Amino acid sequence: MNTRHWSVFTGLCGLAAFAMSAAPSGAQTTEVKEKPPMYTYLANWQIPPVHWGADVAKINATDNTIFQAAFADGTLVGYGNDVNMVHTPDGESNDSWWSSTSLAGLLKVLDKLRALDLPDSPHSLSPTKHWDMVLVSHYYNWKPGAYTGAYVNVALYQLKANAPDDAVSTLSKTVVVPAMEKLLADGTILEYEIDTEAIHTDAPGLFAIVYVTPQPEGVDTVREAIRGSQKDNPLIGPAFDSFIDYSQHRDELLKGNGAYK
Repeated sequence: MNTRHWSVFTGLCGLAAFAMSAAPSGAQTTEVKEKPPMYTYLANWQIPPVHWGADVAKINATDNTIFQAAFADGTLVGYGNDVNMVHTPDGESNDSWWSSTSLAGLLKVLDKLRALDLPDSPHSLSPTKHWDMVLVSHYYNWKPGAYTGAYVNVALYQLKANAPDDAVSTLSKTVVVPAMEKLLADGTILEYEIDTEAIHTDAPGLFAIVYVTPQPEGVDTVREAIRGSQKDNPLIGPAFDSFIDYSQHRDELLKGNGAYK
């Protein structure tokens, strides 16, 4: 549920440097704590280009009536849809997603979406590929409200087989969350989350760092902040290299609409 054009070092390792340099030397920082689970259902579609415009928009509008009702009654805490900005032969062209504090909340919405008549379903657009993911996050935050035409950045990583069981938690607490909270506070980003699979359809150890920025300049702001900070903390990256199989690293850059409670 998204991208970064960073080299290996300026990616996750750069985030480590940025987090460490965010506070002055000796300053007290707020302890990062694990949050209750937030589950996300991500439906990916590879739809022929002829349908990318009005046809997809019509189906998104139909889906949104279901999302908005579930959002209003508290079943969902977020929902949205995206278009991929950097296409690959096997990647999605479009996605829809919805988030809840329970798996039951996701499934209630899924049942309603699957009950739609065929003309109102993405299946009517003759997708060449379709796949779903069910994700869970314990590290996330957002600014409440709706957004339109924002840039959704996703960095996918694979843990090494010998990484500790708490590797994602450790990276989240010490690296990602401190950096993202600063960017959220100054308005550079609207939302972030660190996701793992709740239902494993890929090899264990996959995780994603996701953030949403309202303006294209936000992508540059994050990138430049990270690049600049690594110069002040050149020794941090190697400590985290032992966790990550960088040969499996992939990025996504999407543009989408959504809302959060």
